[in-house]
Amino acid sequence: MKLTKLNRSEAIRYLGYGGSTPDEKTLLIINDCEKKLLECISPAYVYRVFDITSNGESVIVEGTSLSLEGDDIKAHLDKCKKCVLMCATISAGADKLIRQLEAVDMTKAVITDCLASAAVEQVCDIAEEEIKSGLEDCFFTWRFSPGYGDFPINIQKDFLEVLNAAKRIGVNTTESMILTPRKSVTAVMGISDAEIPKGRRGCVTCKLKGNCAYRRKGEHCGF
Repeated sequence: MKLTKLNRSEAIRYLGYGGSTPDEKTLLIINDCEKKLLECISPAYVYRVFDITSNGESVIVEGTSLSLEGDDIKAHLDKCKKCVLMCATISAGADKLIRQLEAVDMTKAVITDCLASAAVEQVCDIAEEEIKSGLEDCFFTWRFSPGYGDFPINIQKDFLEVLNAAKRIGVNTTESMILTPRKSVTAVMGISDAEIPKGRRGCVTCKLKGNCAYRRKGEHCGF
């Protein structure tokens, strides 16, 4: 797949502008960074749908070795009989470009990093649209990633193996469970045959809640 433009409003929000607009000079830098980023990334995603059951303590992903632990993921998948495991990335090209910029221009490096974060979320949105279009008459939860709330991040290695993500889209994990390329995402979506009450991600399930620029300013990121 190929992205032809990025969600700049999201990237600007990541930069900390809130509802304000960057000055003209910054907008020109954003334009330049967006162009360079689009030239070097190779967006990709992979997903699989599984039946799920509960043993009372965790959610079992049938046909795999995965056991999804934590009260938050159990609540997230409550009433769901299936789930989607997905992984998305914009490739190592983004990491390389950001490293190069860090050595010569930190402003551009920070802006490119925020654009890259917005880009991988766009890839997730595209994957989600495809998933939903192929499963009619179903209801879906939002995406819930390892590291949110008490959903352990140490599941990443097994999660990627189930998706064969290393071979299919080049995503791996370090010993500390950090995804590589860095601008990659894993997530779980619940699937139900009945309407699911709309939840809100909220600060309580966010892995950045302890170091959040929005919360420090009394604002909310919108999730």
